[in-house]
Amino acid sequence: MSAAARASQLGLASTRRSLRLLPIHQRLSSTPVRAQCLHLHRPTSPTLTLRRTYWREQPSSTGRAVEKFDLGRMRNESYEYQVRRRNFLLSGAITGVIAFCYVAYLLVLAIRKERQEKEKAEGKNKFDSGLPAGADPFTIDGGSKRKTVLHDAEGREIVPTGNSTVPTFPRLLDLAFGAVEESSGPGIVGVEQAKGSDVEYTLVGLGVRTVTFLGIQVYMVGYYVATQDIAAIQSRLVKEINPIATTLVASEKETLRKVLLDPEQGEKLWNSILLDVRPRSVFRIVPVRDTDFHHLRDGFVRAITARSQRDAQEYGDETFGVAMKEFKTLFNRGKVPKSRELLLCRDAAGRLSVAYNGNANASEGQTTTPGQGLGTIGRIDDERISRLLWLNYVAGKNVASEPARTNIVDGIMEFVERPIGTVAARVI
Repeated sequence: MSAAARASQLGLASTRRSLRLLPIHQRLSSTPVRAQCLHLHRPTSPTLTLRRTYWREQPSSTGRAVEKFDLGRMRNESYEYQVRRRNFLLSGAITGVIAFCYVAYLLVLAIRKERQEKEKAEGKNKFDSGLPAGADPFTIDGGSKRKTVLHDAEGREIVPTGNSTVPTFPRLLDLAFGAVEESSGPGIVGVEQAKGSDVEYTLVGLGVRTVTFLGIQVYMVGYYVATQDIAAIQSRLVKEINPIATTLVASEKETLRKVLLDPEQGEKLWNSILLDVRPRSVFRIVPVRDTDFHHLRDGFVRAITARSQRDAQEYGDETFGVAMKEFKTLFNRGKVPKSRELLLCRDAAGRLSVAYNGNANASEGQTTTPGQGLGTIGRIDDERISRLLWLNYVAGKNVASEPARTNIVDGIMEFVERPIGTVAARVI
């Protein structure tokens, strides 16, 4: 049998078997048998199954999705987020500042406690003034608080300061500044003296200048007035309260004290004294730590500038600007070791002279004899410079040293309780 015949017989046999497997109703159908067989053996394509891989159902695309954005809601949500973020950052900043201040406060308390324990162990008194045992830097006499006046080894009168680095200030200074001055106008104090003689200056009050909220001490400052000019200051202060009196009683003294401590009235009164009476006076500055002229100059310049800006009409001219430049030039120098004295002197004409004890033979930090070894740095003729600098210590809302201003007022109270023209042996 040929191969073709054998294949034909195999195909017919396979077809018969397929027909026997079909149900009867399909066998009798009009569909060709070969088509039905092909249908049964046709390979089927795999079914594709869609699986969702997102948490939320995807919105049906309508082609207009932009309409679902709410710009107002998005703006509000963004604003609320920024507000919350700002509040969070601000809270953190405030908390940091409070923590810093609190830690600094604890450090100050710890330093003070350690210092007190050290003083107690060394047998010092609480003022650390280096005074003899049992001596008190302050005394109460007749209801008034006054400084204690002692005598050093050479018999000179000294006043305790309460500071360990600069323990005392001299009660009297003999200086050549203002020795040859003559009154040249009504109401201006001026005493003609022999050329070459010194002028005696009497301590009115003193205090310490501190910086920062930690109270770091920079220098001790004392205010001196020419003893011969005290009477003019007495008269001006007494007449300010009682025009017909020569001294002030207790109630009038308190009235004057309030005037001197008032920012506006006190500055007005001191300005008239410095402008019209013009007593010769000196500010003695002694650093309690090493500093430099630039640091001192910056403090002086800031004080003068702040007060001069209040009255542009009086201090806005070119002459005042030139005087300020000259004043800055005076302090273009080096360091100022502690315990070296710097004098700011104002004469009867209002001229400012600056003197410094730069004794090169003295070791650094060594205390020098008051008024000795002084050398003049320079002089400023414009009286407005010295007047504004003086007001920085004695009057106004913000002064260089509040303890010094208060102590100066206490010294003024001792002036006005005595008859005009009389100066007691102890002014302080």
